[in-house]
Amino acid sequence: MQIHSLNLVDDYSLIGIHTSEEDFRLAYLLNSNLNTKFTRSNFNLDFKNKNASFPIFEFINEEKQLATYLISNKHVGNTSENSTINLFSQNEFFSSTTYLIREKKNVDYFMKIEGDISTKEILKTIEKLNKISQVVTSYHINPLKLSSKDFLIF
Repeated sequence: MQIHSLNLVDDYSLIGIHTSEEDFRLAYLLNSNLNTKFTRSNFNLDFKNKNASFPIFEFINEEKQLATYLISNKHVGNTSENSTINLFSQNEFFSSTTYLIREKKNVDYFMKIEGDISTKEILKTIEKLNKISQVVTSYHINPLKLSSKDFLIF
């Protein structure tokens, strides 16, 4: 008897970007330097188990049949905690950072490229990214080695 299996692996490449720029500013820099047209997506990545929202910028290249997404890896939010001291209760507010991909805490943004793209094109994109003065560094990430790669499926 022959056994068939269905492998549902998402076909995408992933680039990690280190920068201190805001997401909209980075999208502008990418548009200026990579000949892309990133626009703010109509949706964010929101998760029930995380009290965080991760903005997405997208660029659809119909000519090359590629969809490229710029996704923030960090969400800095304010949370409150009610503490009781003696007879008085007090709300304490503090800042908390939530990461989309926990094992890559140093990465500020991910560039997810869906579609058939060669390794040569990925390396060329990384080279162009590293020439942008506001980008500290960028590099290829193997999504199969990420334990929380499911957060990048949308």
